[in-house]
Amino acid sequence: MSAVSEKLAAAREDLESRDGVLIAFSGGVDSSVVAALAHDALGDDAIACTAKSETLPAAELTDATRVAEEIGIRHEIVEFSELDSEEFIQNDDMRCYHCRSMRLGAMYDRARELDIDVVCDGTNASDVGEGHRPGLRAVEELDAYSPLLEHGIEKEEVREIAREYDLSVADKPSMACLSSRIPTGLEVTEERLSRVEKAERLLRTWGFEQFRVRDHDGLARIEVGEEELETALDPDFVRTARDHIEDCGFDHVTLDLHGYETGSVSPETEEPAEEEAEDVVSNVFDADYPSVD
Repeated sequence: MSAVSEKLAAAREDLESRDGVLIAFSGGVDSSVVAALAHDALGDDAIACTAKSETLPAAELTDATRVAEEIGIRHEIVEFSELDSEEFIQNDDMRCYHCRSMRLGAMYDRARELDIDVVCDGTNASDVGEGHRPGLRAVEELDAYSPLLEHGIEKEEVREIAREYDLSVADKPSMACLSSRIPTGLEVTEERLSRVEKAERLLRTWGFEQFRVRDHDGLARIEVGEEELETALDPDFVRTARDHIEDCGFDHVTLDLHGYETGSVSPETEEPAEEEAEDVVSNVFDADYPSVD
């Protein structure tokens, strides 16, 4: 038996010992693997639950619903608003802590309604020690159970398990909530979240897979994966992006030549927080720059 198979068997056995679990379910690969494991171990006593709020793209909620059906697990949706929290809106370096606390709090509320004692999340063994991760503090404080972390299952092993379960999200890129597109210190507002979601929906429609649209107070900074950068540099795309993304509510559109980088506007890693928009412009390719036409 391989090391991954041993970890998988141990996690399944652990879940089987529970009377029932509710899984904080985003539809990403980590929570989908936990949901598949829990459904495998507990059947109808495992429930996937997705928290719907302004920071969750509508496309992600649709995906979560589809993946839950794929797994065959019961799927619940709870609604709440991070924008009810002044601490969250302020968008300091503990934003993810406030977000995760509220999101998991909504999960525990629904679990109590369903007479379930255990709430699981998708934290994996690779998440620990990745720099500034205040969301993990919320997981610890609320005593959520993380079977992937508990049994030492790392990210690549999660994807391997997802392929064993034939999950369609096995190779899905990570997708943080929309508030991660707003630089630390700039308030999170419904207007900013909405225009980021609209802009990213366009990039998805245009065929990009790994991307972010960062909102620097009206300046849209597009990041795409290195393998997609050549497509983004095409003059036709530049003109299309400039026109349509400005229509989403942005004043200006830029393309970051450094490409996609996790946490590039907030201290989610050990790297320095993103500079203000005026300083960022010096590091990006301006979609209005005449040399591309």
